[in-house]
Amino acid sequence: MPICCLFIYKAPLSKSLLLVPSAISILLTLLFQHYQKFFAYNLQAVKEDFQIWRLVCGRTICLDLKDTFCSSLLIYNFRIFERRYGSRKFSSFLLGAWMLSALFDLLLVEITQYMFGITINSLPSGFLGPVFALFVPFYSSIPRVQVTQVLGHFSITNKSLVYILGLQLLTSGSYIWILALSGLISGICYNSSILKVHRILCVPRWVAKIFSWTLEPVFSSAEPTNEVRVGMGATVDIQRQQRMELLDRQIMMSQVAQMRRQRQQQGGMINWNRLFPPLRHRQNANYQDHPSEQGIPPPTEVSEEQVARLMEMGFSRGDALEALRASNNDLNVATNFLLQH
Repeated sequence: MPICCLFIYKAPLSKSLLLVPSAISILLTLLFQHYQKFFAYNLQAVKEDFQIWRLVCGRTICLDLKDTFCSSLLIYNFRIFERRYGSRKFSSFLLGAWMLSALFDLLLVEITQYMFGITINSLPSGFLGPVFALFVPFYSSIPRVQVTQVLGHFSITNKSLVYILGLQLLTSGSYIWILALSGLISGICYNSSILKVHRILCVPRWVAKIFSWTLEPVFSSAEPTNEVRVGMGATVDIQRQQRMELLDRQIMMSQVAQMRRQRQQQGGMINWNRLFPPLRHRQNANYQDHPSEQGIPPPTEVSEEQVARLMEMGFSRGDALEALRASNNDLNVATNFLLQH
């Protein structure tokens, strides 16, 4: 089985974004240079000649191979979101971020011209706005686990390489900072629970079904034979969530190990059963006395957003609620506990 298929299992959209734009970019650079003009992100042509098609072509295919390489590596690392949330939610995020970042591109160009007198007629081409937008959920939802330290002061984490790739992509062009800023703003807007953008800019179910019938068989990969199997859930959504990338679970377990090492250095071990009574035995009357014995009053409310995040990882709502109550609404501690039990 090819290595590419092994690591992009259950992520057909990420695989298509990794292969198709990269192949077209290479062909345009090596064989069809005279067609590159159709994929240039020419803002002047969009505003003055109303060539709206340039927004589609110019914001999809990279004309610089360095940008192609960096964005492909980032999409490869961000495939975890498709495996966690499903192809429809992932494609909805990319669609919303693409549309919002196109609007913010034009707005930031006008602001730059108004404030600094700099006229920008074109921007770097490629699927860069949504790629930068993916840094928002990457920063907020992927746990940070220290891998090592350099010179005793600088920490290297599991997320350092992704940030380095983003910095490399950010410095590859003169005006690419506009694309990065518009992508980050669009990612924040789409993830905002106040603006509710995700309810408006989303892929309809019937469109998702059409693409699942036509394109998913082309870009789907066979199940790796050496991957650890997990139990099947009662619904399709739970089954999809249970097939999350093994690396994501390993990151969580590494965080638990790191917490234990820190407690060992402080002279004590983490006693999970002391902090968290078994989930199946929390309904007895004596459970209400445990928090007071530890001096930690139970929280009055549990964040529904954190409950949803735990349920997206495959845990039941009841276990998520109990873990969050016991951990005083600490999402990382609750996740670590659920993974250990």
